[in-house]
Amino acid sequence: MQKSAFLFCLLFALQTFAVESVEHGVVFFEEGRFAGWPANTGMWSWGDEIVCGFKLGYYKKHPLGGHDIDGDRPSVNRQARSLDGGHTWSVEIPDYIDDNDKERAVADLTAPVDFSNPDLAVKLRGDRVYYSTDRAKTWSGPHPLPHFGRPGLLARTDCIVEGKHRLTAFVAAEKEKGGEGQPLCIRTEDGGVTWSLVGWIGPQPPEGYGYAIMPATVALPGDAYLSIIRRGGVFDGKRRWWLEAFLSPDNGASWYLLDEPRVDNGGNPATLTRLDNGAIAMTYGWRASPYGIRARVSSDNGQTWSEEYILRADGASWDIGYPRTVQRSDGLCVTTYYYHTAEYEGRAIAYTIWNPAGE
Repeated sequence: MQKSAFLFCLLFALQTFAVESVEHGVVFFEEGRFAGWPANTGMWSWGDEIVCGFKLGYYKKHPLGGHDIDGDRPSVNRQARSLDGGHTWSVEIPDYIDDNDKERAVADLTAPVDFSNPDLAVKLRGDRVYYSTDRAKTWSGPHPLPHFGRPGLLARTDCIVEGKHRLTAFVAAEKEKGGEGQPLCIRTEDGGVTWSLVGWIGPQPPEGYGYAIMPATVALPGDAYLSIIRRGGVFDGKRRWWLEAFLSPDNGASWYLLDEPRVDNGGNPATLTRLDNGAIAMTYGWRASPYGIRARVSSDNGQTWSEEYILRADGASWDIGYPRTVQRSDGLCVTTYYYHTAEYEGRAIAYTIWNPAGE
């Protein structure tokens, strides 16, 4: 390990003792690199085996704002795997990427996927879907997704297995005239061979600067869904960014805006995780000072939510977050996200192991 990587790991280790029952650590770090956005790819777990996807590019400071990634150098897809509940990780190149970091061609799926396979992983990204039945060791895909009458699809992984060949996904599409975006519920009943539109989640945002993207969804009793949508818009001449919740009582056909939860977090997607005890954990990045990662828990299917758990608040800028959360076999949660502190300007994929019971 390089000296700078060791110092970064040591920094996280020291923070472990600062907050009781919380462990912070590093999934991936390399000096001069920008590792980002687990929420854009996905995270899957099988007991204490966990796989987290992310994008890897090169760090470049942008003094006028924007993400500190070098747009003139290539960014590639990577995934990290832990076999011990998130304490240690190894980085892998997904097998749909060749030795030149090129993704294989898009091809139609010709045989149905068995969604009841216990080793299943499903990944949605853009207008493509990928399937694995061996814990993300090998992938089928990319396979195309329809655009449902819009110029393009803006999918990130958010889906619920509902049968051997039935899977419901929650994605976003471009607005009618292009640009981000409006969320929608889609479904396959034939193992991914074909997809149909179930319903649009909320109204289409106005043209210009206004978006509703990156749904995070759990199933509720009685054929219902709860989805947290990432929002952005202009109000009184000022840009604002927040999270808002929608409820569908009818398997995704119609959706209704809820008053709570509403989170003014400065622009960062949420992730929802159904816990073994029936509760729902919601985690999200906090892009206002003090920058960091926060969480809330609902024990009544989203009707009420706990106060915020501040998992960490030592981020050096707004350019952090995009979390994913899974639950370990011992009940603790593992949340991954991209991050940096004042001691390190690049971006790492980091993790936090925490107790959703608040202990």
